Amino acid sequence: QVQLVESGGGSVQAGGSLRLSCAASGYTNSIYCMAWFRQAPGKEREGVAILYTGYTGGGSRPAYADSVKGRFTISRDNAKNTLYLQMNSLKPEDTAIYYCTATPRSFPCSWRSDFYNYWGQGTQVTVSS
Repeated sequence: QVQLVESGGGSVQAGGSLRLSCAASGYTNSIYCMAWFRQAPGKEREGVAILYTGYTGGGSRPAYADSVKGRFTISRDNAKNTLYLQMNSLKPEDTAIYYCTATPRSFPCSWRSDFYNYWGQGTQVTVSS
């Protein structure tokens, strides 16, 4: 089993930045794909950024939703077993609950939420105009 705990959410004005963290514990060596999803009120949960954390020979391969490309960066600190999402140039439409997720399923990582086995409790991000 793997446990995920997010932190770092909050309220910020448009154009501001936040960094989300996701601390993983348990059998973390089994994890090959990690991702950030978000869910806004009245909308479906959507993938924001994906990171393959297995061995690729060329480093991890992050992927981003078009809506956040160039503004968000996903990364992982293996020594701390922590996943990050650096969010810059935030917009009101980025307002949502952000979830960290992980799975032992291997590459290619998926944008489908049902691909992932483990989920954090979520952290609220609110961007005001």
